[in-house]
Amino acid sequence: MATPPRANRSQEPEPTGVSAARIRLGRVFRVESADYFLLLGTTLFLVVFGLVMVLSASVVQSHLEDESFFAQALRQGLFAVFGIPIMLIASRMPEKFWMRLAWPTLIVACALQLLVIATPLGIEVGGNTNWIQLGPMQFQPSELIKVALVMWLGLIVTKKEALLGDFVHGVLPIVLVGGGAIGLVLLGGDLGTVMIMGAMLLGALFLIGVRLRLLLPPIFAAIVLFVIVAVSSENRMRRITSFLDANCESGGTGDAISDCWQIQHGSFALANGGVFGVGLGNSAAKWSWLPAADNDFIFAIIGEELGLIGAIVVIAMFVVLAVALGRVLRGARTPFGRAASAAVLVWIIGQACVNIGVVLGVFPVLGVPLPLVSAGGTALLTTLFAIGIVLSVARDPEAPARAAARAAARKRGRPAATRAAR
Repeated sequence: MATPPRANRSQEPEPTGVSAARIRLGRVFRVESADYFLLLGTTLFLVVFGLVMVLSASVVQSHLEDESFFAQALRQGLFAVFGIPIMLIASRMPEKFWMRLAWPTLIVACALQLLVIATPLGIEVGGNTNWIQLGPMQFQPSELIKVALVMWLGLIVTKKEALLGDFVHGVLPIVLVGGGAIGLVLLGGDLGTVMIMGAMLLGALFLIGVRLRLLLPPIFAAIVLFVIVAVSSENRMRRITSFLDANCESGGTGDAISDCWQIQHGSFALANGGVFGVGLGNSAAKWSWLPAADNDFIFAIIGEELGLIGAIVVIAMFVVLAVALGRVLRGARTPFGRAASAAVLVWIIGQACVNIGVVLGVFPVLGVPLPLVSAGGTALLTTLFAIGIVLSVARDPEAPARAAARAAARKRGRPAATRAAR
């Protein structure tokens, strides 16, 4: 008896509308690597957690400034709504796209920073001129320079890969151009951001294999410059002396009182939280006791409301983020991928360590936010954009071909492995 022929699956109607969109979206993410999902998942967790903590930490200050308890949280949420799609779009772009974009982005970012320091468009905040006002928009060009350096470093390392063992022809040009961009930020007085950017540039070179002896001259030069800039500013010296004054016991004099106040009340908030915290939304420090509670000192609010357990969870998530970025760095197949991943790794994890260290009293007050968690739209957008670049590196280039082969096997009616077995 003849076996009836199989129905031709190619004649089955294709899914349309919402079902088709869901299938296409599923195919986009199903073919990605484990490193991709580890980095993406950790990033999204920190963003959502940050939105919750910004809402909790900013309600009092938002009410005092805007007569709305949710003004700052809504602004942060709006930036997250734009930033996450930007990150996902960036993750689909090829390396050649970023390399073509590197020089134009660096030039535009430096030009905007020049406007900050050389024109009335620059705005001074906390003793540092690092903001620019263009119509209704206010943002930090220094954050854009960070992203530009990530792309530019990947491009220049690709071009000079064979010369990275030569200081004069390989390392020095990178340090001079990158250092020039960082110097523009230094002219605005933002020493904390300059430290992060300098560490990002030199740390990335070290992680991709440049010998330490070739990096020692720029490291020593950076240390000398840091000391000169620190002692030349009364505001910075006040922060340093307040930090060196054990527990700010003297209380300071004049403007130093405010610096001691911030250090002391950050410690008070952590101590008040204990092991389990006082509960989400129940912080006492955010009631105008702790300056920058939703920004530079948000880790103190986390420790107060969620306790030691909450603080450890945040630190653990940044450890996971470091592992994810490190895995992408190790698995990168191109010089661009290695350099960009290394730069973002040093940037985000280094800045997180500095921010948490300031709250814990390990470092003087440097004025850098906690990445992905602190309030600040420019910082959130640029950080998500930079992670999007690393996600584009983390994508498995062979995965789409494997997925297409599996789909073709299913379309023919049998898995490839079953046919081989028969």
